[in-house]
Amino acid sequence: MSTLAQLRSGALNCAPRIQISDNLTEFPVELYQQVDTLEILDLSNNHLSELPDDLYRFTNLKILFCSLNPFTELPEVLGKCENLEMIGFKSCQIERVSAQALPSKLRWLILTDNQISELPDCFDKTPRLQKLALASNQLVALPTTLASCKRLELIRISANRLTEFPDVLGKMPSLAWCAYAGNPFCQNESTAQDELLVSELEAFELKELLGQGASGHIYLAEELESGTEKAVKIFKGDVTSDGYPEDEMRACITAGQHPNLVKVEAKINAEKLGLVMELIPSHYQNLGLPPSLESCTRDQFTEGFQLTQTMLIHLVQQATLALNHLHQQGLVHGDFYAHNVLIDEEGHLLLGDFGAASHMDCLTTEQAQAMLRIEKRALAHFIEDLWQQADVDPACEEQLKQWHQQLLNDQVELVELLFQLESYSN
Repeated sequence: MSTLAQLRSGALNCAPRIQISDNLTEFPVELYQQVDTLEILDLSNNHLSELPDDLYRFTNLKILFCSLNPFTELPEVLGKCENLEMIGFKSCQIERVSAQALPSKLRWLILTDNQISELPDCFDKTPRLQKLALASNQLVALPTTLASCKRLELIRISANRLTEFPDVLGKMPSLAWCAYAGNPFCQNESTAQDELLVSELEAFELKELLGQGASGHIYLAEELESGTEKAVKIFKGDVTSDGYPEDEMRACITAGQHPNLVKVEAKINAEKLGLVMELIPSHYQNLGLPPSLESCTRDQFTEGFQLTQTMLIHLVQQATLALNHLHQQGLVHGDFYAHNVLIDEEGHLLLGDFGAASHMDCLTTEQAQAMLRIEKRALAHFIEDLWQQADVDPACEEQLKQWHQQLLNDQVELVELLFQLESYSN
């Protein structure tokens, strides 16, 4: 994090990336000294409400973050920035997005937690779009031109005002990760939460922080009455980057128990919602790392990470079992990635993070089938990502490619794939 004083002193000259959160009320004119070198600019968490009309002079600018600023509209000058690929205006006050605000090279657009009720029907002009985050707005429909985004792989439309499932989702040929919970069309009445034990937060002593994500913090906790250790997840607030905490909680509970899912034991109804979960042993580690700015929608892996052929097949088999179980419960995970998977030394797999999960009981049969096709693509990418990290023989690689294509083209059901995996592993 840099300061305005550092910028003015020249300490940031020629820096390709600049991040300033310093109570700015206007765009710093000193940044113009970097028009030829600046590639990533982060002005989040300031007091900005507009950008200069000549921002396009920053000809090498690829990424712009202006989250947590009081913008009421997405600045139209962004559409003139010829190399701008990633735009982030999360948690502003944006009500209006015009067609002129979307640059032609756009790959990643983050407009989470604003007040947008309508998007321009011009996404046929953004053919490179891969990632679109629109959760927690006031959208009542999606533009039909989104079907023209042949590369769009991830979309978040949870916590909006959609009264009907957007059928355009089923027309996107590359869509693999989709979340739509928390809209009026999917306000079903699941009884799963009523069947789960209710605990008080006071029944636990929260100890060290084990981890955190978009929706909440997970703590090591001791159950005071029994003395046993649990994991307690406390949701951060009313809305997350994926939707409402209530929907994540309901999805976790609906998922039920399975050997490849993190076990949920109770729910907490306090000032902040929470879940009590079985404590995962510390020797479990994340299988992958989240996508980077460069990879956009695809996972990363630690340097030197490699799988054996046997381990790879074992992991794919368990992942398919977990997804198939969720689908049988009427859920799609929505964020099926290696970075949301934990494994131990023996290769036992646990799938977690239900922040983007959605129920399918509000959908027609055709719409549910579309969602299952989308989730199969996520599994296909999971298989591809893993085999690139594995030492496999040519015959195995050919088989992996075949499964990959079958999933992408909706030519195999998960039950059939499980049978093939079982036969191959034997």
